[in-house]
Amino acid sequence: MSERDDDLEQVFYERDDRASDDEAPDEDAHIESGAVVPTRDYLPERIYLLPIHNRPFFPAQVQPLVIHRPRWEETIKRVGNTPHHTVGLAYVGDTEIDELDHGHFPITGTAVRMHKVQGEDDQIQFIAQGMRRFRIQRWLSKKPPYLVEVSYPKEPVDADEDETRAYAMAMINGIKELLPINPLYGEELKHYLNRFSPHEPGPLTDFAAAMTSAKGPELQAILETWPVMERMQKVLPLLRKEIEVAQLQSEISDQVNAQMQDRQREFFLREQLKVIQRELGISKDDRDNDVDTFKKRLAELEVPERVMSRIDDELDKLSVLETGSPEYGTTRNYLDWLTSLPWGITSQDQLDLKHARTVLDRDHDGLSDVKERIIEFLAEGTFKGDVGGSILMLVGPPGVGKTSVGRSIAEALGREFYRFSVGGMRDEAEIKGHRRTYVGAMPGKLVQALKEVEVENPVIMLDEIDKLGQSFQGDPASALLEVLDPEQNVDFLDHYLDVRLDLSKVLFVCTANTLDAIPGPLLDRMEQIRLSGYIAEEKVAIAKHHLWPKLLKRDKIPKKRINLTDAALRQVIEGYAREAGVRQLEKQLHRIVRKAAVKLLEHDQQTVKVSVNNLEDFLGAPPFRKETVLKGEGVVTGLAWTSMGGATLPVEAGKVHALDRGFKLTGQLGDVMKESANIAYSYVQGHLGDFGADADFFNDAFIHLHVPEGATPKDGPSAGVTMATTLLSLARHQSIDRSLAMTGELTLTGQVLPVGGIREKIIAARRSDIFEVILPEANRRDYDELPDYLREGMTVHFARQYKDVAKVVF
Repeated sequence: MSERDDDLEQVFYERDDRASDDEAPDEDAHIESGAVVPTRDYLPERIYLLPIHNRPFFPAQVQPLVIHRPRWEETIKRVGNTPHHTVGLAYVGDTEIDELDHGHFPITGTAVRMHKVQGEDDQIQFIAQGMRRFRIQRWLSKKPPYLVEVSYPKEPVDADEDETRAYAMAMINGIKELLPINPLYGEELKHYLNRFSPHEPGPLTDFAAAMTSAKGPELQAILETWPVMERMQKVLPLLRKEIEVAQLQSEISDQVNAQMQDRQREFFLREQLKVIQRELGISKDDRDNDVDTFKKRLAELEVPERVMSRIDDELDKLSVLETGSPEYGTTRNYLDWLTSLPWGITSQDQLDLKHARTVLDRDHDGLSDVKERIIEFLAEGTFKGDVGGSILMLVGPPGVGKTSVGRSIAEALGREFYRFSVGGMRDEAEIKGHRRTYVGAMPGKLVQALKEVEVENPVIMLDEIDKLGQSFQGDPASALLEVLDPEQNVDFLDHYLDVRLDLSKVLFVCTANTLDAIPGPLLDRMEQIRLSGYIAEEKVAIAKHHLWPKLLKRDKIPKKRINLTDAALRQVIEGYAREAGVRQLEKQLHRIVRKAAVKLLEHDQQTVKVSVNNLEDFLGAPPFRKETVLKGEGVVTGLAWTSMGGATLPVEAGKVHALDRGFKLTGQLGDVMKESANIAYSYVQGHLGDFGADADFFNDAFIHLHVPEGATPKDGPSAGVTMATTLLSLARHQSIDRSLAMTGELTLTGQVLPVGGIREKIIAARRSDIFEVILPEANRRDYDELPDYLREGMTVHFARQYKDVAKVVF
């Protein structure tokens, strides 16, 4: 203790020499082994007051108290200077120390003797020995230290001793009930028996009240009750309530202990069982179990020698590592991946062309050229013995069925199918895996695919390969070069496995919407198959055989309840879903199903018929109207290819004025298309006389050439022939009166060069009821390969030079 604490204790125990003799000297009480035995009960008429906050102090109590040192240190010193060392304790409730004044003290409190006073930091501790109740008669000091004049009234005992004895016996029995439940009460009972007789009802009642956990105001009311019988009547219910709470706590404690004992018993028995099994050789520890698991897997595989050597090294390492070490977990995961791959396990290819045709025709309507190309691919594999190591690239607009074609190829071959999208992939580790040194490292997608399909020769589809990304984390397109090269993927190296893996038996199928974004070296490794889109007849078949039944089955609506006529279906295709694929068509058909379901339920109809007459009730006004071919002087219809399929492209030219020569272009034309327009202008201007027009027509004419739908960007060289024909029509003052469309690239010398997208352009022409078309001679082969139903009724002229075009047009 500090010097300040020593002074406090010295002041408390030294007698005040100035004390008068009429204040009878007190033989100091002593405390040994927790028992308090007073030698003389001397109670002064003037005592200092100390507040207590938690609960009142009863005369039957002996317990340590802690008070706030800065506020009450002076009071303690003054009590220590008295010969009787007596202080009054009064219950003030939750009143803060700073707010306390003499008005917060109750009239009744308990006089206590102070023993073993000790000071520490901001607290003073002492043992309080309860003596008697007091009642404040007069305040001698209303500021700290509080000094009051008190009296000690006698506690009246009722005359009926039998009733008093009965209450006393009830309290004693209650205390006996509490003792076995909570041993802490036994210590308090020992202090009580050292000071009072059990036959005294007043102290017994106070002792019983002090044992309860009642709130402060309830206990203060008991302290202020002077008649013993009335006090006993208040205390006995509190004691019974305390017994009930203690019993409940004991039951809860017993339940918790029982549960813990059961778990501990089970734990010890399991540990003993493990030791016994290990000693008898019946069981092994976790490390041995892991090693046995890996060896059991390896027994069913044909692991290459170089890989087996790595696995043996890792198994040796695993056998000496502690199971709790981080390296053990890393090694175990590595071995788990190595032994989970299908080393030497392949599925038997079903190289049956008849079965393949059946599967392809069942899953897809149209796409006859694509199906034929796949059949050729399988036929080649029949002679070769397998179709592994091939990389197919399916290119086409959205919704034409690229992914489902890949799935059908896997089914036709009888192979496992695994698909993952590489669209937006920016980290090459997704392809080639992470190094094992990184936290959370995993193999690449290809290794994960082989683990999942459990064979070495699945069909793996890399979807949306034209949407690969690049970032600071790497270039996944470059990482795919090793994967998709049949010469390199025999020894594919995954960074996580760090052993060579043979991917040459895998059939890779890639999909893309366009080829522009695919790097040249990657594209060079693939065999391209184009899916050009569907014409109306093919969409009708797809809707009838696939889309409409699938929608009705998904919504569990009987086919007879909704009747969609063929004319209405064709109108949906022509007026609401003109894109190359069938996704928009499926959405529109789904709208019809939803609207029809509402009618079936709300109007209690048995069937709903959807025809051309009421189609707009289901889908609203059609966004596409029948394309009208623009005609007139200086107006020619061209054919264009877009990522969504083919379209007609009218081109207009007009003479603005004759004040000056000039040439103006509008219609959001790209650089290549602008060059085509300038080439057409130069060629026509230089050969006007050859085509029967005024050779000086352009000398003093300002010409404006426009391609309608000006909000749509356009580019490409295939409109060169169309633009030249437009300018020649203007110069000859001659319009094209029949439905005629054309496409082809024009050179400055008048050569007509081939263009792409012939199938899509023919489809666009037929959609607009144009059955006469001019194509480049070099595209004759592309036209001849079209299905018969596309060529039926078409008149096609092939041109080598622009003179051939002019001869047909004019």
